[in-house]
Amino acid sequence: MSDLADLTAKYREFSKERDWEKFHDPRSLILALVGEVGELAELFQWEDPEVNESEISRTALQQRASEEVADVFLYLIRLADVLQIDLLQAANLKLTRAEERFPISRFSGIAPSKLA
Repeated sequence: MSDLADLTAKYREFSKERDWEKFHDPRSLILALVGEVGELAELFQWEDPEVNESEISRTALQQRASEEVADVFLYLIRLADVLQIDLLQAANLKLTRAEERFPISRFSGIAPSKLA
């Protein structure tokens, strides 16, 4: 069993033990996920875009960002579980399609939105 499968099972059990499964419909999980992404975005909303990784890692911001990223990840795992989506398989397929859609020869250093 993979680490992701273990974490998915652990979160499923966590929800079941608390009788929270009834609250974990796709809509509610998506709204919770959006809320957590918003909390993550809020941490960086007014940050100087020139701040580099080493500066961030030396601050409390990294710890808070870590917590918010974990919240996003956990809600995403739960949503995938409820929708019966193999998250790793879906992500690998998406990346394979992106590699085909955005070949290096045409997109190196160019944001796709600028070409659309």
